[in-house]
Amino acid sequence: MKHIHYLDQEAEKIDIDGARGAVIRHVISEKDGAPHFNLRVLSVEPGGQTPDHTHSWEHEFFILSGSGIGVVNHTERPIGPGDAIYVPGGVQHCMRATEALEVI
Repeated sequence: MKHIHYLDQEAEKIDIDGARGAVIRHVISEKDGAPHFNLRVLSVEPGGQTPDHTHSWEHEFFILSGSGIGVVNHTERPIGPGDAIYVPGGVQHCMRATEALEVI
């Protein structure tokens, strides 16, 4: 069993083209014995964004705090606490923070 507060996990700067002011914490991942699961926490500072990208796997996001714009397949929607977002594999997506975002 692993038990950790997410802020105790080292934050890694998201260093992909288009990302700014965003870090990720891989709280539970393959290195913890979870080969099919990655619990990650994204932190995006106001004015920052995650990279606008695609990949073959799906993503599920849950907004813990903050606000911004979620962009999925070039469609923009406001996002805030309590919102859940599903992004199918192969679909372009990113998040832009208007207020500091914490996202799982």
